[in-house]
Amino acid sequence: MGRKKQQTLWNVPNILTMLRIAMVPLFMVLLLASGPYGHSSSSARWWAVAVFALAMLTDWLDGYIARSQNLITNFGKIADPIADKLLTGAAFIGFSLLGELWWWVTVVILLREWGITLMRFFVIRYGVMAAGKGGKLKTVLQTIAVILMLLPLGLLGFWALLPGYVVLAAATVLTVTTGVEYVRHALELRRTARRRRFL
Repeated sequence: MGRKKQQTLWNVPNILTMLRIAMVPLFMVLLLASGPYGHSSSSARWWAVAVFALAMLTDWLDGYIARSQNLITNFGKIADPIADKLLTGAAFIGFSLLGELWWWVTVVILLREWGITLMRFFVIRYGVMAAGKGGKLKTVLQTIAVILMLLPLGLLGFWALLPGYVVLAAATVLTVTTGVEYVRHALELRRTARRRRFL
């Protein structure tokens, strides 16, 4: 009974994850319609904030329901982190397109996020790389940075934008350092698995 429930694809957590993925194009349209720092259309910017916040709420909600109701599926394990990376990735790309964020920062973050995701698939035969505390903190800092940068604070002057960039700087450093840690962990998993094979 429990196994059947666990493997059901069409459950609330998975539907919330799919909804979050579907919200990415809408979020991107609203963000780009707002103009640099929200000057062109602050209402579009506020709607972008609302869509992003709602998407983050579904992220927390689907995880909570999946764990509490034993509705964890293989689809959810793969789709949930992909949905998160699509959403935050869209935000960083949007900021760069609007001239609010250097492209090299966006490229570094995206290469790390998607590189580590692909690496996890390659090393899954050696073992599972669970998210560590650093990785979880990185996600929290990225989310806070995106929300702060989404707010149309440019109308108040440069200093109102500073907190978002400070948090983003911390998130970028943590993104890189945790990425290096994951690579080391993956190499260790591979070495350990090979040693066991020859024992």
